[in-house]
Amino acid sequence: MKRRTWLAVGSVVLGGSVVTTVAVTATSGTSGEQARGEGMRPVAAYTETFQGGDPGKRSVPRKDTRPFSMLGVSWEDPEAELDGTAQIRTRSAETGQWTRWQDLDLDIRPPETDEGDDSGVRGASEPLWVGTSDGVEARVMADGGESAELPGGLRLVMIDPGILGEDIGKGWRKVGDMSGGGNSQEPSQQPSTEPEPEPEPSQGEPSTEPSASAPATEDPEPSPEPSQQPTTEAPTGEPTGEPSPGPSTEPTGEPSTEPTGEPSGEPSIEPTGEPSPEPSTEPAPTGEPTGEPSPEPSTEPTQSPTTGPSTEPTGEPSTTAPAPSPSGTQAPRIVSRAQWGADESLVEDPPSYLSRVDAVFVHHTAGTNDYTCAQSASIIRGILTYHVKTNGWNDVGYNFFVDKCGTIFEGRAGGVDKAVQGAHTYGFNGYSAGVSLLGNYEDGGRPTQAALDAIARISGWKLGLYGADPAGKVTLTAAADTGVWKKGERATLYRISGHRDGYATLCPGANLYSQLPAIRTKAAASS
Repeated sequence: MKRRTWLAVGSVVLGGSVVTTVAVTATSGTSGEQARGEGMRPVAAYTETFQGGDPGKRSVPRKDTRPFSMLGVSWEDPEAELDGTAQIRTRSAETGQWTRWQDLDLDIRPPETDEGDDSGVRGASEPLWVGTSDGVEARVMADGGESAELPGGLRLVMIDPGILGEDIGKGWRKVGDMSGGGNSQEPSQQPSTEPEPEPEPSQGEPSTEPSASAPATEDPEPSPEPSQQPTTEAPTGEPTGEPSPGPSTEPTGEPSTEPTGEPSGEPSIEPTGEPSPEPSTEPAPTGEPTGEPSPEPSTEPTQSPTTGPSTEPTGEPSTTAPAPSPSGTQAPRIVSRAQWGADESLVEDPPSYLSRVDAVFVHHTAGTNDYTCAQSASIIRGILTYHVKTNGWNDVGYNFFVDKCGTIFEGRAGGVDKAVQGAHTYGFNGYSAGVSLLGNYEDGGRPTQAALDAIARISGWKLGLYGADPAGKVTLTAAADTGVWKKGERATLYRISGHRDGYATLCPGANLYSQLPAIRTKAAASS
């Protein structure tokens, strides 16, 4: 049994119920004592138990809570499906207003690898980012009438991503050097004496919906959420520590949630084949993106020839990383785990390595598009804590994250230039890497051009390390029944595919999925 040790802060009574609070330690290099002494707050996770005598209906009555910004629902049996709906509503810590009821996505599965067999693994919804909140209400209902039953051990899990780093005023907080994330192709080899240029915001229609994640202005404790708008006192992008000499899992400086140039409001544009307005050093595409959706997944194996070899399982993953092939493609700038504030004490087991990476699956986090890019690090810290504390996985499932400003973040530990096995695409984790775009691109949200360019950069570079053509196809063998493919069935997929191509899900959302042909074209041109 994998041992999971948590620092129990205690139990508090909120709204007449007992809430057990569990806090994880502060980020690498920052002790809990330092965090408390300097106004910082470590990441925390705490739960509420669902109530009710009806086997097909459970609820958490409306109540006050400690501050949180992310939440989800979990249950005891990881193989059990919650056949029904799980809905939540939250109260903004800033305005005191309650949100409408929101559905949680329930199409997440534990990995088919050994990691999914751990005794601490639970079933769970996708986590939902809701912004700084201090009240919650939840309800879960099974489909199928009076005889329907819900899984046992239902819990509502709330995550506080904490406050890390130094306060630099006006709500902005800095954990390390995250400047230029969307523009630079490669980490600087020498410390720079000039600030990195910030990417220009993508032009699009601003969102008409008010933000649910603005900072609380009346809370005596510093808000964990950055200001919605940059000010003259905002960071300039000047490095605050030694830049990384290249992709690495070693800390590259003091962690930072410094913004990289967020769009003004919610971006909503149709990406085109024209070059991105941001300065870039990557080669231009060799062809115009088609914008046509890639073929819908089929339950029958494709018989047509492919541009890549048939790939059979390559044996058990190893704890030793094989050396990737030399690549002529310049590594994109990637914000390290230390920079976004990963708590490495959560990760107990060493990473598992594949022999190579044959495909990249593109995901969305299915949360909200109503976030600022200065909040991206907080969102990723929340997802890491949720995947480990709630799902019971060893680490965050995705290998990389991208935000709407085009910043690329290191996901699962083990080395960005290594074939680290993730937990992102059920049935195909043994061959691939996973890249997840922060936001929801199924219900009207549209990816920015900066985000699409970043997905193409990281996907093309990753596949290029193993000599794979980002625009080509590969035949993989499904390691489990996925709702699209049967276990043992040979699936011919694009090297850059959507999550829905391998598993029965809406991920990565229709508006991101339709851009995969353009992403493949640009990835191939840059690799």
